[in-house]
Amino acid sequence: MLGGAAAAQAAPGPTAPRPTACPQPVPDTARCYTGADGAGAFYWIAIPKDWNRNVLVMHAHGGPETGPPKLARSEEDLKRWAITVKAGHAWAGSTYRRGGYGVTMAAEDTERLRRIVVRHFGEPRRTLLHGQSYGAGVAAKAAELYAPAGGAKGPYDGLLLTSGVLGGGNAAYDFRLDLRVVYQYVCRNHPRPDEPQYPLWQGLPMDSTLTRKELAERVRECTGVGLPAAQRSPEQAARLKTILTAVKIPERSLLGHLNWATWLFQDLVQTRLGGRNPFGNIGVVYAAAPAEVAALNAGVARYAADPQAKGALAADSQPTGRTALPTLSLHAIDDPTAFVELEGAYRRIRDAAGTGDLLVQSFSAEREHSYLSDPEYPALFDALLDWIDKGEKPTPERIAARCAALRPRYDSDGKNACHIEPGWQPPALESRVPSRAP
Repeated sequence: MLGGAAAAQAAPGPTAPRPTACPQPVPDTARCYTGADGAGAFYWIAIPKDWNRNVLVMHAHGGPETGPPKLARSEEDLKRWAITVKAGHAWAGSTYRRGGYGVTMAAEDTERLRRIVVRHFGEPRRTLLHGQSYGAGVAAKAAELYAPAGGAKGPYDGLLLTSGVLGGGNAAYDFRLDLRVVYQYVCRNHPRPDEPQYPLWQGLPMDSTLTRKELAERVRECTGVGLPAAQRSPEQAARLKTILTAVKIPERSLLGHLNWATWLFQDLVQTRLGGRNPFGNIGVVYAAAPAEVAALNAGVARYAADPQAKGALAADSQPTGRTALPTLSLHAIDDPTAFVELEGAYRRIRDAAGTGDLLVQSFSAEREHSYLSDPEYPALFDALLDWIDKGEKPTPERIAARCAALRPRYDSDGKNACHIEPGWQPPALESRVPSRAP
């Protein structure tokens, strides 16, 4: 586990689940509960009417948040994932014990909450792990810790990964160092020349007062992002094109990724890794227009990763693939936040571990990250449960057919179609993010 656990020393004591009014859009027939796990995390639990201890879904949320844990975070997760309760499954989600990066820590917190649910509401017939975004890495880690391949039967029966930041923090975040160095070469305002200079892998000095609003203003100043395209100067448009071409991200996610490469890097590097750098770009060749490519690659800052920092980040977040759990995944093809190519990296890990036969991946023709279409999730839950209960291993084609069959039930407003593309496969991650030096 990465450093920073001292923050949990002042954690509130554990509390039994307290009855709480369910937030909309959770069905009003459900029962909801909140509490603290005693290690620093808060939680929400939602139990549908006539649950009868059937299926519990343990939810690992995305992020990570960089501030202290707040109960409202878990409430927002429950509201977003109310489809789980509508499908008849109990739902439980932890805030995690502290903010900041820590995949193994968050996996432990998810398991701690599962034990609380069992203690107070009984052992369910089936327990599924569902990880979303960064939480997919958390859930994958929990599956390896608590349901290892070749081990005794653990507390979980199946694993669902959606919009997953998979493959470990090293592979998943390398491109954000690329963004920092390319952005700084082009814009030279993060930091500005008259501000204290620092290696960009630090994210931001700990004593910096820069705000997200101020960073957005700097991005707009340089690239015009935040302005209608027609209002951008030719120079702004050219600078934006250079950045997006080199880093291979869409314009709509530029500011979000730059925020992560600032404040999450600040937490990860300086708080969790003791100031050591896990990211390097020695030898990386950045794409650009022919007239720009030589100057760009000669001009960007270059950093070598610290081997110990790389190892610590990998130990905390890198999947081994060694889990006995049947695993389904769903990822939007045009996900602007977690590259769909990360699914290929996870496939290679599972195949190398000898558990590739327990992984079925599906992809949807969608452009979102935080949430996909309503009927797709019940289709995945049902397919995973049939695989567990009946031995019926799903295929993307069958998942798509399930989604179509469930759509009338979950698409009341006509806005939740099924978008699964059964024959689609992701390109290699290296086609999106240049390989690093060993």
